[in-house]
This record gives sequence, C-alpha cells and structure tokens, in this order.
Amino acid sequence: MSEEPQAIVGLEDLGRDLAARHRVTRSAGSTVDPAVVDADLAAVRRHGYVVLESLIGPAECERIREAVTPLLDRTGRNTFEGERTQRVYSVLNKTRGCDGLVDHPRVLALLDRLFQPNYLLSQLQVININPGETAQLLHPDDAIYPVPRPRPPLSAATVWAIDAFTEENGATVVLPGSHRWDTDRRPADHDARRTAVMPPGSCVFFVGTLWHGGGANRSDRARLAVTAQYCEPWLRPQEAFTLSTHRETVRAVSEDIRRMLGYSIHPPFVGMVDGMHPKRLLHT
Repeated sequence: MSEEPQAIVGLEDLGRDLAARHRVTRSAGSTVDPAVVDADLAAVRRHGYVVLESLIGPAECERIREAVTPLLDRTGRNTFEGERTQRVYSVLNKTRGCDGLVDHPRVLALLDRLFQPNYLLSQLQVININPGETAQLLHPDDAIYPVPRPRPPLSAATVWAIDAFTEENGATVVLPGSHRWDTDRRPADHDARRTAVMPPGSCVFFVGTLWHGGGANRSDRARLAVTAQYCEPWLRPQEAFTLSTHRETVRAVSEDIRRMLGYSIHPPFVGMVDGMHPKRLLHT
C-alpha cells in the first residue's frame, strides 16, 4: 500500500518532509557539561576567541604528527600561505589522523550554540610553520563573505597546537574585541594583541569576524598545527568537500563529520541532490 502524500502548509512542513527521511543525530557536543559550554561561549562573545587547553593528550598529538608528517611537502604559493610554511589540503582523503580534532565534542558544543543546525566544515588544513617564516597578514576569516559588519559571525575556526605554541615559534596572534569592529576598521598599532600561547593538545577557537594571523617563527624549530573551519549551513564552504572527498572517506568518518561535509539538509531543501537527501548517494 502506498503512503498518503504529506500535506505541505508552510516552509517548515516542507523542510520536515525532506529532512525527516534521514533523521539528524545529536551532535557529540551534547555530551559536554552545559556549564562548561556557557563559560566557553561567554569568553568567545566577550573577546572573540577562547583558548581550550589540553583537550587531547601527548600520545594523541604524537599519533597526529606521525600521520601528517609524511604529507608535508610543498611550501606556500604566496606570503599569505607562507613561503616557509607547509600546508596540507584535502586532509580527510589522506589520513584519519585528524578526525578527532574536527568533531571534538568541546568544539561542537560551541558550534551548536553559535550556528544553525547542520553547520558545515568549511576547511581543514595541516599547517607547519618553519623557522624564518614572517608573520601572516592579519585578517578576519569572514571577510570572504560580502556582508557588512558589525554582525554575528558566519563562520568559526579552531587552530590546534600539535607542537606547543610560543611567543617565538609562530603562535596565532588575535586582536581581542575585533570581532565587533565595523566593515571599514583595520588594525592599528594601538590595538591590543594577544598571542595564543598554549601547550600541545590545546586549541584556540575564534569566530570568523575576529582579526587574527599566524605569528612569525623566530625559533629554530617548526611549529605544527591543524586548523578546522566551520560555517553556517546556508553558506558556501571554502573547500567543496562534496566534490573533493571520496565517498569511501565519507562512509568512514563519523556521523558528525559526514553531516559537516554536506551530507545533510538545511531546511527546507538546501543541499538536496536530484530532489533527495544527499545521504542517499552513499547507498548507490
């Protein structure tokens, strides 16, 4: 017997009609103590960033290092990427070693509060800043979206310290409060700057409206990091993961990462494929 067609009265009904075919699982962020998330979010709203210390241990850092080091080859193509900085793109296709950073519950708990459901992974990179690298141009990640400021952030980022981040080795520089600046304001010498000094296994989380940049590496050793960036579900991510990520990889990652790669629906039908939920592609 065929099912009776569902009556569509409004856009909310249409969204439920398409999205309900593949139930949304709860984000791993729901496992984090709400009081912890409240404190993290308060810091982000006040300063534009928060340093989350020692989220993973030394053994996990070493495992990540072993997974990504063989992938480090070419240096940046311009001063923004860093002429002495090695970057790895399309990380998910090359190693499972960084998955636990992308979907870490403490990070997802913040994203769950900041963005609409089914937010997306916008970019994932391994970044190795070698000795002698100069400071990166200060910038807000949200500048890629031509929406006037001040406004709520449209994206957020994490920079994970696989090596300790220090004043000397290129730790990320942030400008506290700059997430509230308007469109025309630019950093000046008198603006306060902070260096995200943190031990290995920590990350600095910041919203896309915050001005920041990689620091200069004045030490004699490289500084290894992993950065994951996220955006609202109705925006175009920086990396087209639905094109660049093999289906075998999509099947292998966690449900949270699969959703963030674009195998999800932003109601009523943003992200559909041939009129259907994109997760159907994984069954063909």
